[in-house]
Amino acid sequence: MSNQMSQTKVDDFLIEMISPKVREIEEKFSNNQPLTQDDINTLLLKSQYNHINHLDIKLDEVTTDVASLKNSFKLLEQKVEQRFETFEQRFETFEQKIEATIQKALNKNMYLLIGAGSFILLVSKLIDKIFT
Repeated sequence: MSNQMSQTKVDDFLIEMISPKVREIEEKFSNNQPLTQDDINTLLLKSQYNHINHLDIKLDEVTTDVASLKNSFKLLEQKVEQRFETFEQRFETFEQKIEATIQKALNKNMYLLIGAGSFILLVSKLIDKIFT
């Protein structure tokens, strides 16, 4: 009984319960004795239990694989987020450099415009003084 308690799958308990009967059926079959309908049902039952155990094992493997995939996707998501943040930072730096370059160009043009305007005003005043 303590051996049964250490097992985790209920199907294992059921297989152990029918195992003595299965051994009898196997002996019967090896001695070329006819099998009863109960014997056939017991063999079918054992086959189904084995199949269920196999499916349980596969399900456990799939569950483990899915958990692994979830972890992989989380890692991938973190990497993509890091790359995106790096891209955003680079873009902001680039944008700031462009804004600074545009501001310098505007300032230079403004100084030139004010200087040219002042020069034209000065020349026009001189012409006005000379001819008046």
